[in-house]
Amino acid sequence: MADKYAGAWRGVLDFPISGRQQKPRKIGLSMVIDKGLGLTEFKDLLEVAAPYIDFIKLGFGTSVFYPAAILKEKIRLAREYKVDIFPGGTFFEVAVLQGRLNLYLQTARELGYTFIEISDGTIDLSRTLRLTAIRQARTEGFGIITEVGKKDPRDALSEGQILNQIAVDLDTGADYVIIEGRESGQGVVIYDNNGKIKEDTLANMLSGISNLGQIIWEAPLKQQQQSLIISLGPNVNLGNIQAGDILALEALRVGLRGDTLRTTLPAVEVS
Repeated sequence: MADKYAGAWRGVLDFPISGRQQKPRKIGLSMVIDKGLGLTEFKDLLEVAAPYIDFIKLGFGTSVFYPAAILKEKIRLAREYKVDIFPGGTFFEVAVLQGRLNLYLQTARELGYTFIEISDGTIDLSRTLRLTAIRQARTEGFGIITEVGKKDPRDALSEGQILNQIAVDLDTGADYVIIEGRESGQGVVIYDNNGKIKEDTLANMLSGISNLGQIIWEAPLKQQQQSLIISLGPNVNLGNIQAGDILALEALRVGLRGDTLRTTLPAVEVS
């Protein structure tokens, strides 16, 4: 536990699930989706939970609705607390549709964003343009997060297409690849219409990914977070976490919540 955040409990107990990586870290990442927090809420979130947040995504195209001074202050605060921050992938997709990628990246850099999300969850993005965007964003000095998977089930990609895109993105220079889960966590990629993990699909995905440390699984629902932690360990990368759930997620990761604590208990024989 970090001194600042656990001093009152130092030496009282150990985490039931050990091995949780502390910041700075490359695995065990938690990405919070911010759908419109005000400055007070945003600062409160960082003061309480910055050690447990690696990324904040200003979801969808919400960046455009903030007064400039407030947007710049949110970005400044995130960087002050050593949390990376980026605009949502849908915002990028609109910039591509309107032929304004250069201006989009220039403005994002001037505002102080540290990462860019490159996605085609709604639009059709050619492989050439996708690779160009990754390389151009890297040249502009951004960290790169790409996203694979379609938001509409009618446009769903095959497992093979998803795995191929992951490999290409990472080979091109993406730092991390998000597996689409949407804000709802339902009916997309590894989730069925009720938000339950499709175990066969997950198994096939896992067998085809060479470096799981570079994969961020969008998992907005608690049952999804729990299942992925139990399956892949406390240092699985998780995204689309609601701001109010970040400490609850950290408790899941280390066994300070009954759902994962029970996995550490010895079996009891019933005579």
